[in-house]
Amino acid sequence: MSQKIDGNLQATAHLRSVALGNKPAASTDAPTRPVEAADSLRLTGEATSLQAMQRELSAAPAIDAERVQAVRQSLQDGTYKINPDAIASRMLELDQQLQG
Repeated sequence: MSQKIDGNLQATAHLRSVALGNKPAASTDAPTRPVEAADSLRLTGEATSLQAMQRELSAAPAIDAERVQAVRQSLQDGTYKINPDAIASRMLELDQQLQG
């Protein structure tokens, strides 16, 4: 049996709806209901702490305005000190952390 494919195919198969579940439905007249999941989730103490920290950090401002003002004032006064050793040390620490 051959059939020409030209984009105007007639559907020959009849589709039927299937209800999800372990047993087939007793009657086809009864409405189907979705299956309810029985999953549960328990968080560890560490996960709970991380969630609390995340909530606290999201409520905090992204920029410490007092610190910015203090640095700005130090720069204007000429009293701001740059410690190149501390900067290099922190850069090396960050590099080690990123490498794992």
